Amino acid sequence: MKKQFTLGLSALAVAALGAPVAADTFTLRIGSGHPNGPAVYVTDTANFFVPEVVRRVAEETDHEIEFVEGYGGAIAGVAETLEAVQNGILDIGAYCICFEPAKLFLHNFPYYAPFGPQDSDTAMMAVRSVYNDVPWLNEQFTAEYDQELLGLHGWDNYHVGTTDPWETIEDLQGVKIGGAGPNLPWLEFAGALPVQSTLPDGYLSLQTGVYNGWLMFPSAYLGFKFHEPSPNYTLVGFGAMPVNAMTMNNRSMSNLPEDVQQIIREVGQAYEAQSGGSLNAAQQRGLDGLAAAGTNVQTLDDAVRAQWADSLTGFPQLQATEANGRGMPGSEVMNAYIAAVTAVGVDWPVEYTVE
Repeated sequence: MKKQFTLGLSALAVAALGAPVAADTFTLRIGSGHPNGPAVYVTDTANFFVPEVVRRVAEETDHEIEFVEGYGGAIAGVAETLEAVQNGILDIGAYCICFEPAKLFLHNFPYYAPFGPQDSDTAMMAVRSVYNDVPWLNEQFTAEYDQELLGLHGWDNYHVGTTDPWETIEDLQGVKIGGAGPNLPWLEFAGALPVQSTLPDGYLSLQTGVYNGWLMFPSAYLGFKFHEPSPNYTLVGFGAMPVNAMTMNNRSMSNLPEDVQQIIREVGQAYEAQSGGSLNAAQQRGLDGLAAAGTNVQTLDDAVRAQWADSLTGFPQLQATEANGRGMPGSEVMNAYIAAVTAVGVDWPVEYTVE
């Protein structure tokens, strides 16, 4: 009896060692202040990042990932997402850095040198080069805000939409124009009155005359239907702006198995890699849709555009100096960006110099 009992325990032990480990299901909260649909980076979050993580974790590990998705401010607004990730309200957040002008001041560096890459693929290559060359940019997310940068995204080429048509800079004198914040200084040359605003507020504000124009890229100008109250769209070409980030809470990441962590990081990189093409396609859909809707789409005269660019020659130095004063590597980042844009084959319309 004793021998049989011992053999039985041995058999059970061998069977236990050979049994598959039970799969764990991890639930992650992901969100953005902008809605899925009109905002391309949010659409790519919902339609690319989320399903790709779910698929790969299920196929390549013994675990599963479930996402609770909250877009359009359902969990955190456009100016709250960085903090929501930091506090763990969101495990993963996607947001425009433009709404963190204090905390992420220097990450807005593409805004500080306008009239750069018109193509989003090219812009993404230049900005990624800067993040690779200046480690401080990545480290700030972790050291100060308890999160990890998974990938960058952006906005397509910025132009100006207005309620009334205009042809000369003088026509914009005193006109109230909305924008996200870091781009509002672009309007100074035109003598327009900049108004800090957000995309979700834009339609009603244009409709009611809170302001009479928007600094906006085609995909969102069409997607948020700004062309209805503001049917004039002038192609200025301030440039494509890779200023959106997807980040993950450090504690949320560390609580996951290493193989799942690796997949999330790899999909974050893929999210960034596909963003330029996604934005270019959305920009073309936006321009085509605006034309089909009867919007008055016109191109700014080259001479006026050159004057506008020349008026902002000192802007990169101004912002670099401000960042330096905040203990950030402002001059290093701005010089790296100016050089990176040149390296990808873009000719600046003006000569930006930063000391």
